[in-house]
Amino acid sequence: MTSLTCELKWQKGLPVCLSIDHTSAVQVYSDSQSALHLAYNPVFHERSKRIEIDCHFIRDAIQDGTIVASHVSTSSQLADIVTKSLGKQQFETLMNKLDIFYFHAPT
Repeated sequence: MTSLTCELKWQKGLPVCLSIDHTSAVQVYSDSQSALHLAYNPVFHERSKRIEIDCHFIRDAIQDGTIVASHVSTSSQLADIVTKSLGKQQFETLMNKLDIFYFHAPT
């Protein structure tokens, strides 16, 4: 989420350089509920010391309205098709959601 937030901040800053105003927040989806809880919770615990800087970066982006983070179920996470090895059924489900068809499928 940190690298995505960094990229989104850069992309939102680019139109400002061109005198184009973009004030709406960008919707960010994550299937990690623990990452979302850390991003929204201002209290850090002993176990989250190593990721404290990343959480502050994401939390600042949420508070200033750059992003709005929300949960998406793992079965609906479209990014999984390019980041994880999936079973045939889940792979085909995500392919259909993305409207990607097999051009070289045997007929």
